[in-house]
Amino acid sequence: MLTPRRIEIFKAIVDEYIKTAQPVGSKALQQKYHLPYSSATIRNDMQALEEMGYLEKTHTSSGRVPSTAGYKFYCENLLNEAQIDKKMEVAIKSAFDLTSMNIDDAVHESCQILSEMTNMTAGAIGPEASSQKLEHIKLFEIDNRNCICVFITNTGHTETKKFYFEDEVSFKDLENCIDILNTKLKDVAIDQLPDRMEAIRPILNEAVVQHDVLFTAFVKAFVKFASDNIYFSGKDRILYQPEFEDITKLKKLMALLEDGTARSWKQLDASDNAVAVTTQQGTQLTWINDVAVVRTSFNVSEGEQGQLLVVGPRRMNYDKVVSMLNYAAHTIENMYNGNKKDKGGDDSDESDG
Repeated sequence: MLTPRRIEIFKAIVDEYIKTAQPVGSKALQQKYHLPYSSATIRNDMQALEEMGYLEKTHTSSGRVPSTAGYKFYCENLLNEAQIDKKMEVAIKSAFDLTSMNIDDAVHESCQILSEMTNMTAGAIGPEASSQKLEHIKLFEIDNRNCICVFITNTGHTETKKFYFEDEVSFKDLENCIDILNTKLKDVAIDQLPDRMEAIRPILNEAVVQHDVLFTAFVKAFVKFASDNIYFSGKDRILYQPEFEDITKLKKLMALLEDGTARSWKQLDASDNAVAVTTQQGTQLTWINDVAVVRTSFNVSEGEQGQLLVVGPRRMNYDKVVSMLNYAAHTIENMYNGNKKDKGGDDSDESDG
């Protein structure tokens, strides 16, 4: 039975383990948290909490650590969003004060700040490609072998692609190609662009001299645009967490970070061994083995959402991480809505996508 005393002891164990990454014993708990119970009482309650599945006993110590079920209970019932860290608030506000920054830049900057402030990996997932449509392509020539194209969607999302051609390509051919793409592919869903390219291939053959080279280049670019809407910052930071000194755990973590698609991250809760909970504020928390993923959504337009996320060990300061994520997401939403009003919904600045 979860009595108020056991909940108090359990919360102290979680707080202490988050701080120290060391198993927590009854005597240290009593002394450090000034609990008004005997060491024997605390020890008995710790045993009961272990039997209930909220604590685990390590092999190397008589102390206990929270289990995945314990973290789930903590986040469902005991999570109190901490006041936003002042340093992070200032960092995000100053970054977003840059008038030239578009939404993609803002999201990436937020991930970098979140990673630095949490000392973990932070990421962002864009809206589903099926919900976005191509609005326009802008062309910027560098020389006869290099150019930059900026793909702009109806939601204001931009994706920048640098093209390198082994053989020289005339700027006239590039202009003709872009004109055709803008005419024939406007309002086509991003994930349908590669297939639609085949339909306009005869038109390219007629109007563009080096049509084969450009056709192949743009098909590859559209495939990448449709699938590559996930971004991570600080992948290396998580490697220094003590939980991932185990090479087996580290390999699983890196596979998740390197090979995961946006869709697989969004469907994380359905993964094998996943334990998930959603807070009253809508923050999603998922635990898979020794990895914890905290996600929160931000609206980019009606019916379309992106996600910010933090990836770390199960032992993370959930109060702090959740408050940071929610603050960053709220700031991005405010910036997006402000930009949309200022620019009439057309956010066409360049981005690194």
